[in-house]
Amino acid sequence: MSAATTPHLLRQQKREQRRTLSPAQQRRHAERVTTQLLSRPEFTNTEHIAAYLANDGEINPAEIIEQAWRLGKNIYLPVLSAPGNRLLFAPFEANSSMCCNQFGIDEPDCPPEHRLKAEQMDLILLPLVAFDTQGNRLGMGGGFYDRSLANIRQHERRTQLFGLAHEIQKTDQLEAQEWDVPLDAVVTEAVFYTFR
Repeated sequence: MSAATTPHLLRQQKREQRRTLSPAQQRRHAERVTTQLLSRPEFTNTEHIAAYLANDGEINPAEIIEQAWRLGKNIYLPVLSAPGNRLLFAPFEANSSMCCNQFGIDEPDCPPEHRLKAEQMDLILLPLVAFDTQGNRLGMGGGFYDRSLANIRQHERRTQLFGLAHEIQKTDQLEAQEWDVPLDAVVTEAVFYTFR
């Protein structure tokens, strides 16, 4: 990222680029990402996977979720959780009751005691706005994932962090902040990038 390109400006540019993809391109990219991910041991050897519901041109992980259910894996979706504007992960099934959060995004409507922390996941699939080849991720700017993943590397359990993205979301270099948690991999329609 050049000195003249602020995170705010880059976020606008990448979101706009993402929106220019046609529905057919979106579907094709999601299919290719799904095919790459399903063959990886980081997916096949996991039991607890956190995903997300696509929005604003993000790679749609719906088929990944479907395949995970078929394989008997547990799927979770992020739920906004006070205090501290952190995310917890609620169990998600095909018949889950859903509610709308403050941003208009559906999330499972389940009791707080059923929600898990990030470090209890085997694999977290993250949406992103931009990424670089060092594994840095630029999100929507709310910092929810950053706060929720802040202590993840201190735990003995090894949670893998995989970003799902369109190749056009790649950028030369993002300015990493001290609170940023780098990704282990990013999966695009063209390349499976690994960083750790």
